[in-house]
Amino acid sequence: MAKYFKLDDNMNSKKEAYIIDIPKVHDERGSLGVVEKEVIPFGIKRIYYLYDVPSDSFRGGHAHKEQQSVIIALSGSFEIVLDNGLIKKRILLNKPNQGLYVPIEMWREIENFSSGSVCLVLASTEFDESEYIRDYDDFLSFVR
Repeated sequence: MAKYFKLDDNMNSKKEAYIIDIPKVHDERGSLGVVEKEVIPFGIKRIYYLYDVPSDSFRGGHAHKEQQSVIIALSGSFEIVLDNGLIKKRILLNKPNQGLYVPIEMWREIENFSSGSVCLVLASTEFDESEYIRDYDDFLSFVR
């Protein structure tokens, strides 16, 4: 069962963030996380990851007009701050078998990286600078 992070009662379901449970196979050799097409709610067009991020740094600081994302803490932990323009919600990611689905038009910041953390992002679009909203005031104008 997905855990939803509904930021506002007026939001519709396409603009809700939620935790996705990633199936895992475990035996005496360790665990294997399996991400197949039915696990992620979109076709994956791009995969990237963040690592060696200093604990006092933050990443993100933008929203997307078209891109949906799933963010996974492959190693260590970090916090995602989601903002719909009215309400902010902080979510701790620290399990490699869980991903945070982030819908379009949601400002996100990633911070409080633990030592050795690795942040994997599965994205629904290829990189296109024109669909990013990188200025917070522009974001607020866009979503209102």
